[in-house]
Amino acid sequence: MTLHFDGLIVGVSAFLIIGLFHPVVIKAEYYFGTRLWWVFLLLGCVCAVVSLMIANTILSVIVGVLAFCLFWSIPELFQQEKRVQKGWFPRNPKRKY
Repeated sequence: MTLHFDGLIVGVSAFLIIGLFHPVVIKAEYYFGTRLWWVFLLLGCVCAVVSLMIANTILSVIVGVLAFCLFWSIPELFQQEKRVQKGWFPRNPKRKY
């Protein structure tokens, strides 16, 4: 019996990437507001194109997951702004609102 770890590798990678982007979105909104949404879009597009060019299936899938986590971060950035307005997260006192 041969064990195939591809699914577990992709699953753990997706879990870690998603977990990484939660604090990234919070910190990006805290320091920059929603101004950086285009950076997430640009990086997501770059990762999507790069994932099409990678021959290794596992690595291609992981970069594709990264691309869509970057895309998903755009609406989350705007939702984070609303959470800050509701007082659920702290405002940055050094930033103008």
